[in-house]
Amino acid sequence: MALNSVNTNIGASVALQTLNRTNDALNATQKRISTGYRVSDAKDDGAAFAVAQSVRADIAGITSANEQMGGVQGVLDTTLSGLNKVSETMGDIKGVLVKLADGTLSDSQRSQYQSQYESLRTQVQNYVSDATYNGRTLLSTSTSAGGGNIATVRNEKGTTYTLAAVDGANLTVNAAPTDAASAASMLASSGDFTTKMTAVNSALNTFGNNSNYLSEQVDYNKQKMDSLQTGLGALVDADLAKESATLQALQIKQQLGTQSLSIANQAPQSLMSLFR
Repeated sequence: MALNSVNTNIGASVALQTLNRTNDALNATQKRISTGYRVSDAKDDGAAFAVAQSVRADIAGITSANEQMGGVQGVLDTTLSGLNKVSETMGDIKGVLVKLADGTLSDSQRSQYQSQYESLRTQVQNYVSDATYNGRTLLSTSTSAGGGNIATVRNEKGTTYTLAAVDGANLTVNAAPTDAASAASMLASSGDFTTKMTAVNSALNTFGNNSNYLSEQVDYNKQKMDSLQTGLGALVDADLAKESATLQALQIKQQLGTQSLSIANQAPQSLMSLFR
């Protein structure tokens, strides 16, 4: 039974409640559209927002790890460039050593070859000492000179990957031999030149492998970030096509709710006709 009263307007109350719910839904939809997120803060969905923040932290960590490895890659590239030049020069040094091992050389010829040898030896020393990047080098074990092992982070957990430095002195041949026998001794299987050439080749192999490892790790981290971004989007991103359709429906519903409330508010006016 309808209640004819100016104190209680049931129709207006129902219309107002419906309009308030519509306005709340409209505000939520507008927030999703304006931010692009279905979950933009903890009020939208506390559990989903907490997970999203954890994923965002992982992405930030991986980004930092890649930046750090990029710097270390610069050290490695510089090191390999220096070692390549050392390796090339060691080939020239061997050629001179073979000549110095010839016992038929005159004193003048031997002196000239010794001078050439020392010039090449100085080049090797310079290549080793100049192989620095941002004050760091892997061709020295002296920490005071920017050398020593380098431990770089490789992932968002702070796990490190260590690059072991080598002593540059082990890559540089001794002074020029004074006679043919000394030169031949340096060329022997356990001689100074052979030992130093083996050390250069070993360093090339080690640092080449290190460089490949870091490159692969950086690529993997990028792929991992893409996967995390995809998962994060599925968790918190808004479906803008759906939200657009919802927005239009709610706007129409809001207009109808406003009209319905207006009609309900006019209902008590009809009671005035009973007193005429």
